[in-house]
Amino acid sequence: MRKVIINENERGLLFRNGRYVKLLGPGKYHLFGGSQIETMPLDGMLSPCQCSLDTLLSDPGITSQVCTAEVTDQQLALHFTDEKFSEALGPGKYAFWTVQQQHRFQYVDTSTPDVGSEVPAYIFPLLPSVWYTKVEVAQFQRAQLYFNQRLERILEPGTYYFWKNGVKVDVGFVDTRLTQMDVTGQEMLTQDKVTLRINFVCHYRITDYVKVITEIDGYEEQLHVAAQLALREYAGRHKLDEILEHKEQASAYAVGQLQEKGPSLFLEVTGGGIKDIILPGEIRDIMNTVLIAEKRAQASVITRREEVASTRSLLNTARLMEESQTLSRLKELEYIERICANVGSINLSGSGDLLAQLKELLRGKP
Repeated sequence: MRKVIINENERGLLFRNGRYVKLLGPGKYHLFGGSQIETMPLDGMLSPCQCSLDTLLSDPGITSQVCTAEVTDQQLALHFTDEKFSEALGPGKYAFWTVQQQHRFQYVDTSTPDVGSEVPAYIFPLLPSVWYTKVEVAQFQRAQLYFNQRLERILEPGTYYFWKNGVKVDVGFVDTRLTQMDVTGQEMLTQDKVTLRINFVCHYRITDYVKVITEIDGYEEQLHVAAQLALREYAGRHKLDEILEHKEQASAYAVGQLQEKGPSLFLEVTGGGIKDIILPGEIRDIMNTVLIAEKRAQASVITRREEVASTRSLLNTARLMEESQTLSRLKELEYIERICANVGSINLSGSGDLLAQLKELLRGKP
């Protein structure tokens, strides 16, 4: 004989010789040979080890104390215990004790990947990721949603969930911001057979998020090639000096060509321009030599101009002094003042005009 105690928060299943007999409530029981009791907590699922669930549900004593949920294929049951989410139940049959807790089941159709509005978003972080796919679209993005490689629709910014039901869900992201494209180091030949390299930049944005992917194979590469061709065409029609002197015209031509090409690529080209023009080493040395020569010639012209102006000023001053004795006298006094400012002391003797004596002294006369 064996003694078994069933607690208040438990129920017991009595088996005799491997067959289910009845449900046992809390209490003390004595078992004899061939009898077994399987205890189950009331806050869990009814999942017997020694018989099937259908066998237990055929007992009215059990069915009066449990609630059941039967989930079919392509269906999911959201299990709420006392109005709090507990778990998600896949296809199968389930039974839960209702003695101490209330249970509610919300059945969800998963035959399509789309999640219905009846499923609250807060449920998904509580679910295992095996049940769903999460897609996050940033504010500056749009997402192309594909079901089994077929475009379904465009997703606006936000967070989306899709059921995993055998349908392959793919997402292609498209940046809606103004995008910069750089064309760097493109070697091209000018009309006068000079090889140079041009760095070009342009800005664009996508105008049709569906067609730019479904109808264009590599829109970025095609825009890049269009910019290269426009620059090569302009360089081939102009000489090096013209390109260097009118760089803004080359930029305007390339941007104009891209703006004409843009609608066919479902793009809007908003602007651009040439950043750098890089010349070969020998051409760059020649240009530097020419520039130095030009600057030296300009400096020489300026020097001669200043010398002429200075000589003309001296000539005008001499004429005025010749015509005016008073002006000549003032000029003499000015020079005497400058000389005396640099002399420590001057000794004069005799009588007469002091300024006259200074003049005679400076002239070297005794």
